[in-house]
Amino acid sequence: MASAPLFEALRLAYNKDVSDGYWGHKTSTLNFCEEDYAVSYYCAEVCNTFTNLLFLWLGFKGVHNCVSQGHPRVFLIAYTGYVIVGLGSSAFHTSLKYPMQMVDELSMIYTTCLMVFATLSFSKPPRFAVVLGTGLAFLAAFITLYYHMTKDPGFHQACYAALTATVVLRSLYVMETQLRPALTERNGVKAQAILKTMWIMVGTGLGVFILGFFIWNLDNAFCSHIRHWRRQLGLPWGALLEGHAWWHLMTGTGGMDYISLRV
Repeated sequence: MASAPLFEALRLAYNKDVSDGYWGHKTSTLNFCEEDYAVSYYCAEVCNTFTNLLFLWLGFKGVHNCVSQGHPRVFLIAYTGYVIVGLGSSAFHTSLKYPMQMVDELSMIYTTCLMVFATLSFSKPPRFAVVLGTGLAFLAAFITLYYHMTKDPGFHQACYAALTATVVLRSLYVMETQLRPALTERNGVKAQAILKTMWIMVGTGLGVFILGFFIWNLDNAFCSHIRHWRRQLGLPWGALLEGHAWWHLMTGTGGMDYISLRV
């Protein structure tokens, strides 16, 4: 076939999987299906690292919008946390060092706690906001200490899922019980269009999250087969089979949908 020589011309072979690269011995408790230092001596997981650029771009865009449009400070902090998630994840996947793993995973918890605060404190008195903020600070501290002691990824994932579900469910409740009546009273036709857009954002965000999680689990379950297929395809085509990288892209998109929805 005429396309075969072109495919081969655009194909680069992976390096052999090596235990150590520029950053030395791996100390992280987690490792992913992307082969370590198979693309670059200086970056352990290239695809998992560079897909975090989406977090940085969306986070900086959100910070700019908050500053230019005068949104509440809590959302500015949340978008800043989004940037920190991207930076922490990049550092973790580049080095596979345990401290960077903690920055990556705990920044996800802290940023989601901020969104829980913004969601639950909406239209509540200041005293409630203080109590809620204090409680969430203690919760974040407990998660940090417990996860550091146990190093159980299932615990971290369960906490992150519970916090995210809290944000989503509370946002839907506020949207239907407070926002819908207020918008309908002002302009019923326009209200329907706005709420339809918001529901599309909810469905899209949730669907992207679930799809990303499904792809990542396929990556875990069939890692040896997927690695073999990647090496057969070579670079850059094999990068399309990096399940955790797709998880980054999808959670980046879905997470931004929910922050934007809450703003």
